[in-house]
Amino acid sequence: MEISVRSMARWIVSLFLALASVWAVAAVWIDCRINWLRVPAAIVAVAVLFGLLIRGKRALCLAGLLIVGGWWFSLQPSNNRPWQPDVAETAWAEINGDRVTIHNIRNCDYRTETDYTPRWETRSFDLPQMRGADMFITYWGSPWISHPIVSFQFGDEQHIAFSIEVRKELGEGYSAVLGFFRQFELIYIVADERDVIRLRTNYRKDEEVYLFRTRVSPERARAIFLDYLRTVNRLHEQPQWYNAMTDNCTTGIRMHTVATAQGSAAPWNWRILLNGKMDELLYSRGAFASNLPLVELKERGHINAAARAADADPDFSRRIREGRPGF
Repeated sequence: MEISVRSMARWIVSLFLALASVWAVAAVWIDCRINWLRVPAAIVAVAVLFGLLIRGKRALCLAGLLIVGGWWFSLQPSNNRPWQPDVAETAWAEINGDRVTIHNIRNCDYRTETDYTPRWETRSFDLPQMRGADMFITYWGSPWISHPIVSFQFGDEQHIAFSIEVRKELGEGYSAVLGFFRQFELIYIVADERDVIRLRTNYRKDEEVYLFRTRVSPERARAIFLDYLRTVNRLHEQPQWYNAMTDNCTTGIRMHTVATAQGSAAPWNWRILLNGKMDELLYSRGAFASNLPLVELKERGHINAAARAADADPDFSRRIREGRPGF
C-alpha cells in the first residue's frame, strides 16, 4: 500500500508539472515581446521542461517553471499604447462628500459598430439620490458565455453603466485564448446606456441583451458604486492585466459585491466562469426583483426591439425599462 500511495503521488505531481509545462510553453510563445525570439524560446522551453520531466527530474522541472513564472509575472501592463478610439481614455472620479464627479464617461455617436465619433463627458451624481442597480446580460452565440454590465440609477432618470472589458489596441481583436495570457490590459468603461447598451442592441450583429432589475438596496448599491469608483481611479493611475479566468467582466462584479457584502459573502460557483449561466445563478440567489419563472423573466427582459425603437432618444434608458418586471 505504501508503494502504491507513493506511485500515485508521483503520478499526480508529474501530471501537474506536465500541465504547468504546457502553460509555460504557451506563455513563452504568446507573451514573448521579442518577435524573432518567440519560436526559439518556445522550442527551448519544450526541450528543457519536458526533457527534465521525462527523465524524472521533477525538482529541476519545477525550478524551470518557477523561472518562466517569474519572467511572466514581471511583464508590466501599460496605459500608454496606441489604443482604439473607444478605449483611448480611462475614467476617473472625484468624490467630495455626497457629490461624485466622473470624468471620461463614454458617450460615442455611432453610425455603425466601427464608424463612430468618440465623445468623453464629465457628469456629477448625488449619492443620496441612488435608487438601485440593474444588470444587463449580453449573449452573442454560445449560451455558456455572456457579458454582464451593471448600471446604477440616480433619481428618476440618471443611469450610469459600468462595463469591464479588454482595452484593445488599434487593429487588435479579442481572443478568448489570448485572454488567459498577458496580452490585454483591463479597462472599466463608464458609459451612458445609449452608448454601451445601444452599441450591442442596435449596431452589433447577433447580440441579444437582457435587462434585470436587482433587489440591491439603495444603500448597498451606493457602496458597490463607490467600490467600482475606487477601482476606476486605481486603473486610471496603475494599469492592470485582463485575465479571462481571474480578472474579467464577471469576476470583477463578484469582487465588488463581495467587497461590500455584509456578513458572509456568497460562495464561489462554476457559473461565475461559465457566465452565460449567470442569470440562473443570480435568480437562484434571489437577486432579481421579480417572482416570475426565470424563462418568463428573461423573455420579458429582452430589450433589443425596444432599444432599436428608442435609438438615440434622450429617454433611451426609460424606454427600454417600460413594462419590464421589477421596474
